[in-house]
Amino acid sequence: MERREVSRLVVISNRVQSPKASSAGNQGGLAVALLAALREKGGVWFGWSGETVGAFTGAIGLEQADGVATATVDLEPQDVDEYYNGYANRSLWPLFHNRIDLTRFERDFEGGYLRVNRRFATTVRPLIGEGDLVWVHDYHLIPLGRELRRLGLTNRLGFFLHIPWPPSQILMSLPSHEPLVRSLFEYDVVGFHTPDWLDAFLHHVTRHLGAVVGEDGAVTLGDRAIRAIVAPIGIDAGEFETAARSDPARFARDRLHMSATGRSIIVGVDRLDYSKGLPERFASYERFLLRNPDLQGLVLMLQIAPPSREKVDTYRAIRAELDELSGRINGEFADIDWVPIRYVNKGYPRDELAGIYRAARVALVTPLRDGMNLVAKEYVAAQDPDDPGVLILSIFAGAAAQLRDALLVNPYSADEVADAIALALGMPREERVRRWRSLIANIRREDVFWWRDRFIGALEPR
Repeated sequence: MERREVSRLVVISNRVQSPKASSAGNQGGLAVALLAALREKGGVWFGWSGETVGAFTGAIGLEQADGVATATVDLEPQDVDEYYNGYANRSLWPLFHNRIDLTRFERDFEGGYLRVNRRFATTVRPLIGEGDLVWVHDYHLIPLGRELRRLGLTNRLGFFLHIPWPPSQILMSLPSHEPLVRSLFEYDVVGFHTPDWLDAFLHHVTRHLGAVVGEDGAVTLGDRAIRAIVAPIGIDAGEFETAARSDPARFARDRLHMSATGRSIIVGVDRLDYSKGLPERFASYERFLLRNPDLQGLVLMLQIAPPSREKVDTYRAIRAELDELSGRINGEFADIDWVPIRYVNKGYPRDELAGIYRAARVALVTPLRDGMNLVAKEYVAAQDPDDPGVLILSIFAGAAAQLRDALLVNPYSADEVADAIALALGMPREERVRRWRSLIANIRREDVFWWRDRFIGALEPR
């Protein structure tokens, strides 16, 4: 059979994950997905280096490692303040997570956001060859497609949103929301994790912008037509299952088991962020302890919460709140040989995390609103098939649309989450195995390669 030439892939995101960090096990969920795609398809990953320079030059730093090429550019301090700390993380992030009370609307923020998107477009344009597929990621770079089109780019352009799409009433509180949304129609394909996020987008563009959804699913606004699709991101399930059987994972699992001295372990692993529902989670665990005095001393909760975006005031506030909550709960319930909450503000390599997941009888993945949440999938993949733990999952996590055999809960209800913890701890092995088999089947089937193929298949010219 004649083999068709495969298009090269150009990935563009706010930050670039070095393949060297990948090999050291320090990459996040999105990085795992993109590096896997680039290794198989070839191309380059472009984004901000994380470094600042006195004056923007557009100089590109190139690196080739582990089969992946990366290209990075430095930004000015003002760019970082206005584009990243400002518009992306003080305006768009809280707004898209329904936290309008935390959203800051500053004209300077928006100006910096548009300026950096133009700088990204100008810098990456020479790296894009004829026939390359261009895949832009996340809320930091929504207008990038428009800026690339203004530079004459005619390649197929795709955009994937890794966070929820907000309801219209929330979105319309953002100044200049209309040109931001219209800029998405410069792409050819726009992807979302769940049908809910897609429905919210379609509702907004049809009702408020006059877009039309055709019988073929194309969404037309003026002279532009896009495909808007659901493509839930997955993990490299096979790699994570292997990592759970590695020596570092076994060491981490045994270390946690030994320190727990026979107690049942409940684990939470989240970036320190108000969208993750950590204060509500601590309150739910406290409610569980109050309702189950016979289990006090027999369980412990390990919450791993590496800090992030520490220059943003709301993140400093959530850290202070959790410090106070964990201290109060431990002070109320602890005994001379037991502390109910272990609250750890640092991250761990993926293979060690796999061992921590495997040691835990229960995982609490209870965000208030989350685009997907790959921790839920990693926890399931790390389990012992003969004696798996139980996943408690928020109905407001994107993963809930796929992982229906988790214990699905409303994270705002301390009673509901407390009841789920008790149910999970007492669940018979047969039911745990049945639920796990259903969950792992989905995670293996709709993995990162499935996600990649689904999106790129839609992006490739027909």
